[in-house]
Amino acid sequence: MAIIDRVKYDGPGGVLVWRHPPDDLSWGTQVVVNQSQEAIFFKGGQALDVLGPGTHTLRTANVPLLRGLIKVPFGGETPFTAEVCYVNKAVDLDVKWGTNSPIPVLDPKFNVFLPVRAFGQFGIQVSDSRTFVTQLSASNPQFTTDQLSNYFRGVLLTKAKDYIAETIVKRKINLLEIAAHLEEMSGALQVKLAQDFGTYGVKLVNFYLNSVDVPEDDDTVVRLKKALADKAELDILGDKYQQKRTLDVMEKAAGNESGGAGAGMGAGLGLGAGMSMGQAMGAAMQGGGAAAAGSPAGAKFCAACGKGLAPGAKFCAECGGKVG
Repeated sequence: MAIIDRVKYDGPGGVLVWRHPPDDLSWGTQVVVNQSQEAIFFKGGQALDVLGPGTHTLRTANVPLLRGLIKVPFGGETPFTAEVCYVNKAVDLDVKWGTNSPIPVLDPKFNVFLPVRAFGQFGIQVSDSRTFVTQLSASNPQFTTDQLSNYFRGVLLTKAKDYIAETIVKRKINLLEIAAHLEEMSGALQVKLAQDFGTYGVKLVNFYLNSVDVPEDDDTVVRLKKALADKAELDILGDKYQQKRTLDVMEKAAGNESGGAGAGMGAGLGLGAGMSMGQAMGAAMQGGGAAAAGSPAGAKFCAACGKGLAPGAKFCAECGGKVG
């Protein structure tokens, strides 16, 4: 394998760890480290010296741990095999996270279980390159932010779910009004998760709980929102609420032309309305000419009470009134 005299980062953008292809180095080789990077030397699987940003010429003085594993003759630039691992220490503020399935939480206000989902994002920065590489990336040629997110998904979701459910129940927060508490909950979750990330050399720069919601098409959610809408309407209309509900039902039934129970109901309403109208007309006609219905032609009636008069009668047998 050829001895190289210059090592620099040549990996893809956006990765957290990238290993330079193994080559034979020598004392005098230059190692270029970009801003927001660190370079770690590995020999025999052991993490040794760490170099910060800049151009470094390998000398026995600036890589003492590596030198201790390599026999260096006086006056020579001895070739040796070692790996150089580049670590990206820039802050990444857009790592997404979210529950893969809703979690059932008992709403303390309505006393029903609702399926809760949570989504957000967090920011990370590698704080200890040596720990990060040895604990997480191992011998992988590269280690990405997605791999980091997947690695922490278990602990993140477990703690986030437990905290959200516990907070909702203990503080009696209505799930439909939880948006007002997201900032406070985000800060508390960041504190809870910071140690888990720190164990692997990662600093949790920030943590955001962007939304806690319920699926709009869930049956329980639909029924709950319908009940809340009806209650709000009742509060607004007061005594007129029942009257409005009755009219709504009558309109719906009368306009239902699809047959079946709805049509029967509409027919019933129509029959009831017809009977009511007949009764009203009968009451209005009771008196005057209405009493003449079905009487023989030429019959006479009392002008006072409307009852029929006997032929030739001078007075009404019903009320005693004098006949014209």
